[in-house]
Amino acid sequence: MNPHESVIQQAAVIFPVNPPPKKDARLRRRRSIIREFSLNTSTHGIPGIARSESIHNRIFWTVAFVIFLGIMLYFIVETIRAYFEYPTQTSVELKSERSQLFPAFTFCNGGGVRYDMVLQAYLNYIQTLNLTNSTDADLSPANTLQFIMLYLPILINSGFSIDVYTFSIESRLIQCTYAESSCTAKDFTSFYSATYGRCYTFNAKTKNNTLLYSYSNSGLGVLSLRLYLYDHLYITYRSEGRRKVFTEFSCVIPVYFVYIYIGVAIMAMVHDNTQLPTIERAGMTLAPGFKHRLTYTKKSVYSLPPPYSSCTSDIPLSMKSMFDKYNGADYAYSEDICYIICQQTYVYTKCGCVSPTQWNVRSIILPGTSQVISVPLCNTTNPCFGPATIEFEVTSSIINEYCTACAQQCSITSFSVKSSIATTPPDWLIPVIKSFVENSSMPLPSDWNTEWQTHVKASYLSLDLLSESTLVENYTQTATMGFVDVLSNIGGQTGLWIGISFLSLMEFVEMIYRLIRYHFYLIRRAAQRKKIGLEPEKS
Repeated sequence: MNPHESVIQQAAVIFPVNPPPKKDARLRRRRSIIREFSLNTSTHGIPGIARSESIHNRIFWTVAFVIFLGIMLYFIVETIRAYFEYPTQTSVELKSERSQLFPAFTFCNGGGVRYDMVLQAYLNYIQTLNLTNSTDADLSPANTLQFIMLYLPILINSGFSIDVYTFSIESRLIQCTYAESSCTAKDFTSFYSATYGRCYTFNAKTKNNTLLYSYSNSGLGVLSLRLYLYDHLYITYRSEGRRKVFTEFSCVIPVYFVYIYIGVAIMAMVHDNTQLPTIERAGMTLAPGFKHRLTYTKKSVYSLPPPYSSCTSDIPLSMKSMFDKYNGADYAYSEDICYIICQQTYVYTKCGCVSPTQWNVRSIILPGTSQVISVPLCNTTNPCFGPATIEFEVTSSIINEYCTACAQQCSITSFSVKSSIATTPPDWLIPVIKSFVENSSMPLPSDWNTEWQTHVKASYLSLDLLSESTLVENYTQTATMGFVDVLSNIGGQTGLWIGISFLSLMEFVEMIYRLIRYHFYLIRRAAQRKKIGLEPEKS
């Protein structure tokens, strides 16, 4: 053999003429990267698979890893699902708030309307019917009550004021002081109650006033009122504790439209400064002849906004339109008011008018529209609004359709009130009260000259309203599971079952990065070979 051929054969063994295909080299490189990751990762199970030297050992570690991976994923999914159910819990806290706001105080005359003005309107009505000399011209309080029940809705629909038929605050307020400083009728805002006429609120939030605090510069904030009720101007036929249906009038008053007589008294309510008071439901009765001492404690409830609850603080457009008629009061959203509005909306769709038991709710938005309309009150003889109101209250599907905007309030502030009484007025105050009554614009009783002391004792009352304690009871809704809790639970499950941590994830990211970089290296190399005119490497 030629010596040169022998050298060539040896070189061929060391440097083969036909090396393994490039595809196998690339695949080996990718496998090398993955194997290096598998052997060095801190994730449990994967190194066991990578270093197994027998098929049985590799199957064992693979099955164990898959089983524990499945268990881990199950608990992670359950944790995430529980988080998106937005579970909550309520914590109770007693907190001392010395600088808390003084609450709003609302009062109404239990009589609602003035008998003298109702009687005059009734006489005018009789005269227009030429019944002056007829036996039908019954001037009893029963007929005058029926008349006012029919007359006031008509008056409101016509756009006329009903102030002359109600008791003004100037005629009732003998004296007002807060924190030893004088207050006047101008410090009260007013609104109408269908049952109690015109009502007045002290320290209501308005768009241009500053709210008072329960502790002022002069010490403890105490609201003191002296009021006169004019017992002789009440409609006496509204018998105490009964519901009356009258038929003596020219038309029948339906049974579902009633007045409840509370006697000579005021209806009072302690409430939040931004709350429109539903005094027909929550009012307390304060009788004349007594000095009432009212002490309150405050309780606040705070709910989490969506998605943790369905609560809202947004005021619907129809409620905004209603609030605009409250002398600049800056009231907040109220769930109770919202339901009253949608009830009136349903009654209007059924009857073409709304229930006269809610004089102040006449701004509605019909379903499927966005325009606020002002609607008329039904005549009290209308047989439609009563059954429609009942149908609304007992049919959940109707409530769901008309009250879609009526969610729970996110913040509710309420006051628990304790009452104690003492007899009043003292002898030294009686002449002062007598002078006030005689100088007021209200008519005097026919027997005033002889029975004025009896009338004073039957119509005068006073009250003091003050905070019982600086402690406020706060009920706060909090999330049971937050994002940090979810992260901790997931970390615990991954660490327990397969030992994954954030650093383990970074190892996985590193492997992916190296594979991607190697892939781009091959692409770039192929582009360079093409650029210099070389044929691309065979895959």
